[in-house]
Parts: sequence; C-alpha cells; structure tokens
Amino acid sequence: MFRLEKRPTPSTFWSWGTPVLAVILTMIAGGMLFAMLGKDPVLAIKAIFWEPLFGANASYFRPQLLVKAGPLILIAIGLSLGFRAAVWNIGAEGQYIMGALCGGSVALAAYPAESFLLFPAMIIAGAIGGFIWAMIPALLKIRFGTNEILVSLMLVYVAENILSTLAFGPLKNPEGFGFPGSRNLQQYPSAHNADLIANTGLHWGVVTAFLAVIGAYILLNRHILGFQISVAGQAPRAARFAGVNPNTLVAICLGISGALAGLAGIFEVAGPGGQITDSFNVGYGFTAIIVAFLGRLHPVGILLAGLLMALTYIGGEMAQLSLSLPLAAIQAFQGMLLFFLLALDLLTNFRIRIGGLI
Repeated sequence: MFRLEKRPTPSTFWSWGTPVLAVILTMIAGGMLFAMLGKDPVLAIKAIFWEPLFGANASYFRPQLLVKAGPLILIAIGLSLGFRAAVWNIGAEGQYIMGALCGGSVALAAYPAESFLLFPAMIIAGAIGGFIWAMIPALLKIRFGTNEILVSLMLVYVAENILSTLAFGPLKNPEGFGFPGSRNLQQYPSAHNADLIANTGLHWGVVTAFLAVIGAYILLNRHILGFQISVAGQAPRAARFAGVNPNTLVAICLGISGALAGLAGIFEVAGPGGQITDSFNVGYGFTAIIVAFLGRLHPVGILLAGLLMALTYIGGEMAQLSLSLPLAAIQAFQGMLLFFLLALDLLTNFRIRIGGLI
C-alpha cells in the first residue's frame, strides 16, 4: 500500500518543515516516555520548554540559555561546514577537551601573573589545541585513506584519558587539599571569561558563536570556498572537474571545526566551567551534531537549533529537580530530536504514495 517515489528536486517545504515536525513528534513521544515513568507528561513538557523562559524563576534561567547555547552553536557551525562537504567529524568532543586543556594550561602556567594579554593567549592556545587534534584524522585520511568518522571518534576517548590524567596530576590545584581538578579560573581575573554585561550570560564565547554564524553565512554564500564545500558534498565528481582538491577540503573543514570546538572548550573552562576536572566535558561535542542537523546545516538554522537545544538542557535540569525525572530520560528525550529529524528527512527527497495517491 505504501511506496516511496523519488522527487525530481528536493522539497524546500519539507527541508525546513521537518525540523518543526521533528520537535512536535519529540514532544509527543517524550510525553509518552514520561507517562510510562509515572510522571505527568504535560507538566514535564511544560518544565522543559516553558518554565525556563516564562516560569517563576525565568529571570535566572534566561541568561543560562546563552551560556548553554554558545558552545553548542560554535561547535555546530564548524561541524556543519564539514558535513556539507561530506567530511564527517564526529570527534568534536575530543577537540573541545583539548582546546580547554591547551588554553587552560596557559592560564595555569602563568598563575598568579596578571596581564591583559593572558586571555587572548588562552584563546589562541585553545583554538590551536582543537585544530591540532582535528588534524590527526585529517592527515590520516589524506595520507592513508582512513575513515575520519572512526578516527575522530576514537580520539575522543584518548582526549578523555588525557583530561583525567592531567586533572589528577600536573594540572591539579596544589592548594586543593588533594582533590582532583585545577585552580578555579573564575577566581583568576586575567583568565576569567566573565559576563560582558552582568547577569546576562553574554560572555566572549557567546559573542564568538554569533560571529561564527555570521562568518559561516558569508563564507557559504559569498566566498568560493563555500561554493567548493557545497559542490563537494552534493556532487563530488563535479567538484573534481571544477578543480576542487578533496584533500585540501578535508584539511580545511576538519581544521576549522577543530579550531571552533577548541574555542568552545577554552571559553567554557574559563567561564561557566571554571576548572579543568576529569568530568569537565558534558557532551557538547556530541550534542552539537544534533544541533547541526536540526539547523539543516545552515548558519541561521543552527543558531535557532542551538537555542532550542540549550532550552532542553536547562528545562531538563528543571524537570529533574521538580519532577524527579531521571537523567537518562532527559537524554533520551534529546536523542529523539535527532531520530525524528533523520527519519522525517526522507520526505525532503521522497514522496509517500498510498494506493497510487500522494
């Protein structure tokens, strides 16, 4: 009774309609999940999507929206460039960690010196750390033809072990009474990524994320590199005939995404995170993959998707506290977004016919 019919051209309506429908279906499926756990589904959905913006404590939670969205948007912008070119960087979490380690190490090495040059040096070191970590799968793919998906993903676990080793060892706070973790960079004025406007959540990481959105939009729509990225992903053979060097594109896309992930790491550890600890990473690098696809790999879409995903983070924490929902249920709810988005993406390129009718 059901069959798929290939569309002559991808549907613009469904290209932008599927993220909206995916969010709606996620709410429905999530509500069913919460009901099976014995919780009121309406209250749970309200706690996630309404309370952080319009609830009694919204004045506190609204600034947190920017704090959570900043790293997600920054990482997702970098990933989207590679995904458009069919360069699959799945290891942004590792690049995020290495950026935090490299940038944070600069601050800890300089402690307690005060200088206006320290924070810029941390930012540069963070970007370089993420860039170098991303260039490992890039160079292996270029030289030996390895799969960048597997290599970048495996490097996440290497980065996590390096993080744990340094947090328990060389970077451990000598005045921390033996507890793992570095000094608190929030208490180090020259190294602290503080709010630019008090109590707004607007710090340099958020500003950089917005600049990345603007830069990516200009790159994709006004620069030859953006054209090459799009062509390489949609028609690899045509891209080669047009003179696009696939190896160069792999290095550029992985390098940019790694640098942006590294920046997200250093802005986070110097700001909201505060410390290099063995549990510093919270999965931003993996969640950013959902953000990139939910935003249709478009800079403006990623901006909106990043804010939405940040809302589920904050709302999820509220739901855990107010309704005693388990963390696994919130994580499953977030994962449903990607599941429904990928499933419904079929409608962009195919029509569903039922008994010969559309």
